[in-house]
Amino acid sequence: MHHTFKRFIVLLRSHIEQVSWQSIAIVISLHIIITWCLLVLANEETLIPPSTFIYYYVITTSTVGYGDFSPTTELGRWVVALIQIPFGLALFGVLLGKAGQTVTYLIRRAMTGDKSFAHSTNHIIIFGWHDTRTKKMIDYILADTKRTDRRILLAVTEQMDHPFLANDSVDFARLTSFTNLAELERVAINRADKVIIDGQDDDQTFTTALRISRLVKDDCHISAHFLDETKIDMLLEHCQNIECSSAKSAEILVRSMQDPGSSRVQEELLSTLHGDTQFSLAIPKDSKEMEFGTLFHHFKLEHDAILLGVAHNLSAQNMDLNPPLDYKINAGDILHYIAVERVLNNEVNWESLVKE
Repeated sequence: MHHTFKRFIVLLRSHIEQVSWQSIAIVISLHIIITWCLLVLANEETLIPPSTFIYYYVITTSTVGYGDFSPTTELGRWVVALIQIPFGLALFGVLLGKAGQTVTYLIRRAMTGDKSFAHSTNHIIIFGWHDTRTKKMIDYILADTKRTDRRILLAVTEQMDHPFLANDSVDFARLTSFTNLAELERVAINRADKVIIDGQDDDQTFTTALRISRLVKDDCHISAHFLDETKIDMLLEHCQNIECSSAKSAEILVRSMQDPGSSRVQEELLSTLHGDTQFSLAIPKDSKEMEFGTLFHHFKLEHDAILLGVAHNLSAQNMDLNPPLDYKINAGDILHYIAVERVLNNEVNWESLVKE
């Protein structure tokens, strides 16, 4: 008996899965219309006004049954007993079953990374997964209290479930490859605002960066991390819109030996979790020429920030650190500074800083 019941449940579930939402909506609509027409024929005058009927239909069919509305004619009772409740209950059960399956399906897709994010725009994509480093990256991104509120999309190739399911700011996509065009379209690579590439190894990072460099929009900034610095030189020969970083452990060790505390300075500048942090700010495109000295004093006095240098593009390959005070700053240049929190573009009175 138990085995037969279990087979019935499995069979019922499979049938519900095959039924489309469109079919359910059509059948329920037909049942509503037929019930209303029969109640009209039965002269159930209190039940047939549209607002009353919808309320009565939902309450009765769902078996809540408050009792404030009910059929009063003999034909009306037969309509309710033979047409509305039996068929309505069956449809109501199918509706609940389909809704439950849909919710389960959506949750599972989110967990397994099969969901499509082709509709996303101005989001941050992180390619690659590392047990501790990826979590730190996301923590650092979210710790920036004045950051633009963008969705973070973690893209991986590993067989794993969503590692940040409890975090509403992080989406998850599991791809077959970081270089497959169809998979990259699924994460809306052409509309991403920022991209971090941190592959399983330098080869994966290199091929991913090479692939997406021509797919992103013009103002999208790409950051890629390598262990082998020769890969950086090779990549920059082909892609100028990527900012590459590499492990500087040897340099940091020597600097810490020569100038004690240097490693702590590096940690403080990179971390948004506490203390002063390094940020960047692009000069508005409609700004006139300014001098570094004027900006330096303004940022320190008005925002308690210290300007470090000036770059002329997003990849900052030709950065001028600690330039002279009369160094000319133009529209589109990017200021790099340290401060407790990010300085937003609209918080700076650019017109007052223009060189007379």
